[in-house]
Amino acid sequence: MGTVELPDLTPYLGQITFGGLAGYAVGYALKKVGRLLAIALGLLFVALQLLAQAGYVEVDWTRIQRDVEPLLQQPALRNLWDRLLATLTHNLPFGASFVGGLVLGLRAG
Repeated sequence: MGTVELPDLTPYLGQITFGGLAGYAVGYALKKVGRLLAIALGLLFVALQLLAQAGYVEVDWTRIQRDVEPLLQQPALRNLWDRLLATLTHNLPFGASFVGGLVLGLRAG
């Protein structure tokens, strides 16, 4: 095995840099959207509880739990994460740097 010279890596530096920056931006945005989604779901829950307490609606929480619980099981979440990564890195030569940037963006967001 020979040594790798910097000029040999030059064509890839732009792709790696862009992949990392794009991944960071997507991760940051996903975390922000996730926070907004959590706030919206929390407000929806409070609104439903207020309406239920006032007698306007009746919520079948047992049915909601039964329908949502399978979605929250570990294999389902892992499958969702794998599909998200596959979609975001589809046909990208800089996929590894994108995933690294994505993780850093999720932490920073």
